[in-house]
Amino acid sequence: MTRNASRRTPWFTNSLLTLQTVRDELVQDPVQFALQVSRRLPDALSVPAARLLTRTGALANGVPAAVGHQILGDDDAARRAGQPGAQPRGRARALLATAALGSGDDDAAERWLRDTPETERTGAWHAAAARLALYRGDITGAAAHARNHHGNRRLAHRLEAERQVLLGHRPEPGPVRRGPAVPGRILHVLNSSLPHTTSGYAQRSHGVLTALGQAGFDTAAVTRPGYPVEVGIPWARREDVVDGITYTRLLPRRLAPDAAGRLDQYARLLAAEVERLRPAVLHTTTHFTNALVVRSVAEAFGLPWVYEVRGQRADSWAATRAPGARASEYYRLFTEREAELARAADAVVTLGDNMRGALAAQGVAAERLFVCPNAVAPAFLAEPVTQRAAREHLGLEPGDVLVGTVSSVVDYEGLDLLVRAVARLAPRYPRLKLRIVGDGVSLPGLRSLAGKLGIAEKCQFTGRVPRAEARWNHAALDVFVVPRRDLPVTRSVTPMKSVEASASARPVVAADLPALAELVQDGVTGRLVAPDDVDALAGALAELVEDPALRTRLGQAGRRWALSTRTWGQNAATYTRLYAELGIRPTEGNANAR
Repeated sequence: MTRNASRRTPWFTNSLLTLQTVRDELVQDPVQFALQVSRRLPDALSVPAARLLTRTGALANGVPAAVGHQILGDDDAARRAGQPGAQPRGRARALLATAALGSGDDDAAERWLRDTPETERTGAWHAAAARLALYRGDITGAAAHARNHHGNRRLAHRLEAERQVLLGHRPEPGPVRRGPAVPGRILHVLNSSLPHTTSGYAQRSHGVLTALGQAGFDTAAVTRPGYPVEVGIPWARREDVVDGITYTRLLPRRLAPDAAGRLDQYARLLAAEVERLRPAVLHTTTHFTNALVVRSVAEAFGLPWVYEVRGQRADSWAATRAPGARASEYYRLFTEREAELARAADAVVTLGDNMRGALAAQGVAAERLFVCPNAVAPAFLAEPVTQRAAREHLGLEPGDVLVGTVSSVVDYEGLDLLVRAVARLAPRYPRLKLRIVGDGVSLPGLRSLAGKLGIAEKCQFTGRVPRAEARWNHAALDVFVVPRRDLPVTRSVTPMKSVEASASARPVVAADLPALAELVQDGVTGRLVAPDDVDALAGALAELVEDPALRTRLGQAGRRWALSTRTWGQNAATYTRLYAELGIRPTEGNANAR
């Protein structure tokens, strides 16, 4: 394939992938699919449609109304909508159970299913029972429920394949043609990337690749099969070049129909890229399915491989479930696979000291563990724009006191605590405003909560903004807040957002958790407060709202800390040492030349 061809949109392939994604998501969970579609639509479309659904009342036993309330973020109303006066039967009960799972109410889902007479337990009932078991982490039970009805063959097959992956399926790349590696060439294998995803994950990947290129390595990247078409980008090209970094997309006309098959397909597609690019080392990131594929391909080609542990997906999953989720089959198998792959890698990179300690406790040898913390992009290294200039740029009032965050909006971030803290302070500080920049599944709920607390007019929920706007949004704030909940995932995983806030000379108020204590020095660069404590959070915010000089002092100290300890250039030195121990060194004049 020529370079020009690789940068065109393969419309036919992408159309097939889009249709397959829609079909698969409808089989897996139609309610979740509806919610995902709504989140990708602009508010001008999704909000009116959701409000229309909420007015359908008991139509279809209240399922459309429940979905409408879920889109608007009002889970309490969604639960009430799913309990109309008439007694539903058979399929309607299954749909109501599925809708209840959309609100995170697995107990209600269980009641709908449990109270269904045996004679009314159709294929839809068994599919809903499978979804409930899967939600609770019982992957074996989920597959068994799906197998109980012939109409769920496709769902049963998919669930059994997921179970086999968790039990240790090893992908098969097929026959490969080995050849001499290009000295200093590193191939990164990623979940997602710029320009289609602007998350902290994508930003970190780009920062790593750029810094390694500047250090003299020849860097390239591929993303998982089907990305970004399967996340709603049907116009994706086979290659994107961002700041000189080439991201190659693995876009087959059809994805394998189940998890095990997709890993085999992933391994074959990656092997073809390794034959084409001839890297000297493969470098991948969590979660373990990436590592499964990369290990198989690396072994087939006789290459070293690096596993970068950036998060704890099993803990993130458990954070949205009842406390017993950590005792589930899914959680146990997932964490076992993560530990197994980390031990198998030739080197392991992670984000902070707490994560390094956890990996060492899982048996990863200390000499193979390297810490490369989240760092700031070059835009944040320049002198920050003034707050006045930032607010003029964003159209914000210069006299307001703005507290807030630039973040993914998910439940474990604890942003509902921030909304409640601002509601408590609002009567005392008329110019106090809350600004939350970012998108995520919890955003509709935050908007709903602000309305219920009577502070909607004091809250600015921007949704997703272009990455170039992040620096302006940081500079516009008076106080940056990271009110994360006290959960296993938040105790170990260090975020990028507070580092960028510190580089922007913003004081950071954060929950006093081990991972955040690595990033915020209480009384020096910000304030640490008891997690899950609205009173403590409100008190720290009040202190900073009342003392502009303190805000300035903490912010300037934070910027000095970020510039001295959190740059990609510093991380590049660690990566260079890591690769040198694997026998890979940069080549003069080699950077990104192909």
